[in-house]
Amino acid sequence: MELRHLEYFVAVAEERHFTRAAQRLMVSQSGLSASVRALERELGARLFVRSTRRVELTGAGRALLVEASRALASVRAAKEAVAAVQGLLRGTLSVGTEQCVTGVHVPGLLARFRADHPEVEVRLRQAGSASLVEDVAAGRLDLAFVALSGAVPEGVRLVPLASEPMVLLCHPDHPLADAAEADWAELGDEVFVDFHEDWGARGLTDRAFAAVRTERRVALEVNDVHSLIELVGHGLGIAVVPRPIARKEQAAALCTVPLAGAEDHLWEVSAALPDEQRTGPAARELLAYLPETAGLEGGPEGGSGTDDRPRTDGRSRTDGRSAGPADGPRTEGGPHPDGRPFVTAVPASP
Repeated sequence: MELRHLEYFVAVAEERHFTRAAQRLMVSQSGLSASVRALERELGARLFVRSTRRVELTGAGRALLVEASRALASVRAAKEAVAAVQGLLRGTLSVGTEQCVTGVHVPGLLARFRADHPEVEVRLRQAGSASLVEDVAAGRLDLAFVALSGAVPEGVRLVPLASEPMVLLCHPDHPLADAAEADWAELGDEVFVDFHEDWGARGLTDRAFAAVRTERRVALEVNDVHSLIELVGHGLGIAVVPRPIARKEQAAALCTVPLAGAEDHLWEVSAALPDEQRTGPAARELLAYLPETAGLEGGPEGGSGTDDRPRTDGRSRTDGRSAGPADGPRTEGGPHPDGRPFVTAVPASP
């Protein structure tokens, strides 16, 4: 089995189209088709169902895509490791991020990294956290900034960056606007605006309502923060969001209401990376730019990257409650594009 065959197969699987895949790879379509047919003959299985407009993966094709992506990622990591030993950092760095994550200023971080390492091509994908961690597990992303609320896929480790409580966001005319606190169990009759199901905040909110055995109605589902704020601003529903979203300038006219027991449902932002042996030099270097990970045992220089590492916000990993004083300011943000620290002091969570 040749690496070229796997590269061609992955390109067709991602593009769902032979012509677009050939254009992306800058090869002839006939050569691409021949390579895929050779791979199918070798494996003894059809990998695609072809139609006049697009192609779809078969069951065998879906199984191969996971392993082929991992194999190609390992080869890329091996090449980059050799380059790193030679004092070079080159290749491709594929980064994913959920929108408006706290604890890292992604544009500034990538700008500084690219300025320092011009030989590395930086690619960015924005999506929900559940989708991003699957891409990290499959080798399609080298690193992702996520707020994962479910199980961590096999082959992925998390480096914690920041955590924030969830709050209720509503229109000033809403009956809850002046409430000192809102109870999850008493919100079942409300109409909600929320994110798609693969967003970390959505998963966290769904689990919080399930914990109090309360069903809710999500009538308006969006895939970006500003649309959610706008819909709440027009009185079309209420939303449960991480506190940094409620603090956005666009949400200044809305009312933020604390939620009872919010400390039990923290929105936790992490850097998701592959297992240590599959983490490439470029991903390690990017992570080293984050002040939140500097000096953490098992951080970018090695270790498990699991939940037993020290926290930077004074909370333990086990139950989200305070593990010590947290009076000082926490930092939010990454580097400034020109290389200066891009740090904003924000009060520690009470």
